[in-house]
Amino acid sequence: MSVRRLSPNQPDSFAFTPESEALAQWWIAKFPAARQQSAVLPLLWLVQKQQGWVSEPALRVVAEKLSMPVIRVYEVATFYTMFMLEPVGSKALVQVCGTTPCMLRGAGDLIAVCQKKFGNRDHLSADGQFY
Repeated sequence: MSVRRLSPNQPDSFAFTPESEALAQWWIAKFPAARQQSAVLPLLWLVQKQQGWVSEPALRVVAEKLSMPVIRVYEVATFYTMFMLEPVGSKALVQVCGTTPCMLRGAGDLIAVCQKKFGNRDHLSADGQFY
């Protein structure tokens, strides 16, 4: 299991585009008034579609929009590996399965090749093209 943390380089702010805002409101409206926090996954997905990754200011916007503590949104974003917590490469996002069955089948060797080619695991490559 890898430790997932927010990027140390964060933008100053985040705001949904009008299109994303409309979709966010649509998702929020799908849940009863007392359960609108359930829209956290779709809203984080909208953030990632818009920005390419999920930043700390975006976590705060989502938390405010859903009236929930920022730490709860942070927990969700760091739990699900589908959310990128730092900018991803301009060419490709390289992921290799690291579960026990995959490791038994040789994924460790593939991970080593990827690290040699692209650099440290779970970080943007030096040239900014691969994550």
